[in-house]
Amino acid sequence: MTIGKNEIVSSRELDFPRELVFRAWTTPDLLARWWGPHGFTNTFHECDISPGGTWRFTMHGPDGADYPNYSVFVEIMPQERIVIDHLSGHEFRVTATFEVLEGRTMVTFRQLFKKTEEFEQAKPYCVEGNEQNLDRLGKLLAELAS
Repeated sequence: MTIGKNEIVSSRELDFPRELVFRAWTTPDLLARWWGPHGFTNTFHECDISPGGTWRFTMHGPDGADYPNYSVFVEIMPQERIVIDHLSGHEFRVTATFEVLEGRTMVTFRQLFKKTEEFEQAKPYCVEGNEQNLDRLGKLLAELAS
């Protein structure tokens, strides 16, 4: 994990083929199962995974709090890259890339905030939250591969 100007970058090498990893990012039922930090669940209201498609969902925290989210898919390059603009609350762009590593996949998750003030507010929980998000993705992939 690295932190740049208004950006958090997390990478994870996953022991699964890129096709499976990409499917977990682009299949709404699968995405709902792993998106977010440990203990969170999701209710998807709309999830059009295509360029310009809307993604509206509510994250349910382990403390019972609900966190409404609104995002738009900017770019979908099959098996290579997904770009999402998060437009509710703190505004940021997520760019996820998927690199083949001899049957494994390197996922790089870049989160670039529009405003420095919002980045500084979110950084304390996003750094760990993004790592937990990738943990949950790995667990889901293990279930799918078994």
